[in-house]
Amino acid sequence: MKKPFSGSASEKFLDTLAQSGTAQGDYFALSQGRVVYGAGSDLADKLVWQRRAKRKMITQGMILNLIKVAEKKEAHERVKAYWNTYHCQEKFFGSDGRVYGRYCKNRFCTVCCCIRKADIINRYLPEINTWEDPHFVTLTVKAVRASKLDLWLFGIKKAFRQIREKCKKNNQRGLGPKLIGIKSLECNFNPVSKTYNPHLHLIVPNAEIAKILTDEWLKKWTRKYTSPRAQHQRRVQCVERDLVELIKYGSKIFTEPDLNKKAGGKIPRMVYAAALDTIFSAMKPYRLFERFGFNLPKQPGYTQQAPTLLQQYDEWIFEPSLHDWHNPDTGELLTGFRPTPQLQWILAQSIDTDLQ
Repeated sequence: MKKPFSGSASEKFLDTLAQSGTAQGDYFALSQGRVVYGAGSDLADKLVWQRRAKRKMITQGMILNLIKVAEKKEAHERVKAYWNTYHCQEKFFGSDGRVYGRYCKNRFCTVCCCIRKADIINRYLPEINTWEDPHFVTLTVKAVRASKLDLWLFGIKKAFRQIREKCKKNNQRGLGPKLIGIKSLECNFNPVSKTYNPHLHLIVPNAEIAKILTDEWLKKWTRKYTSPRAQHQRRVQCVERDLVELIKYGSKIFTEPDLNKKAGGKIPRMVYAAALDTIFSAMKPYRLFERFGFNLPKQPGYTQQAPTLLQQYDEWIFEPSLHDWHNPDTGELLTGFRPTPQLQWILAQSIDTDLQ
């Protein structure tokens, strides 16, 4: 039921942990109503909102365990960041078929990462579609224990920078092509060997650049730290699919299905919260997604959208026990999302906070 605002002008949404930057849907209270910023989100597509409810459910289940892990490590800044994500999109104000909320923008938030994915695809897909023969490349190093993950990530960044600098000089001397592409940094955890595998995924314009990157990577790391069999390159068959594959959260949340298959089905679907916290901590200084060697066409400059005053609105609050946003006045559910028993069981029984 739409209602006029009633409350003090000093009323704030949630606590300060969820108030970072100028996130879409920022809002504050006035005696005349609720002021919101941004365009809001369209409520028309229920399937889209059911998927968002699923991501919200997964995020909250994961984050509560990450908080426990970070508190045990006395990593206070990460605890604050995790609480920020827990509250992400927790409350909406709706009016005229649109809702306005606040995003945390953290890389470990599946809701915000999905929005970031869509933005990257929209910006980069037209450019990659102009490339003559795009190739997907994976560059990796040998897996390491948690204690060496920081060092390995630094080494990956340094090695790739040195390769770029070498190829730039060769190009300037007419000895090779200009090195261009997009890349993402990812790290997986293997619960069997208790090791971490940091690696790069790239999309480059042609096979020549893919080969140069792979050859230079192997020269840089040598067989002591990597293997030719661990590097992969292939022609891109579907640009959008491979772009989605490249844009990851930095780490897979659940145990990889192919790892389970290799182990003869002995590894259950698990969330390794302590290992995820290790990865998030180690990857904090690094950009997960970058372009190199080219610029996108100039986009129109950002213009702050004028605030909107909602004089009548619905209030929606995410209720973890319902896995959905509900209207406290009417009891109505926003999306009608119903999680599968398997997903509920995983989030309730299959989160490990010790293994790392």
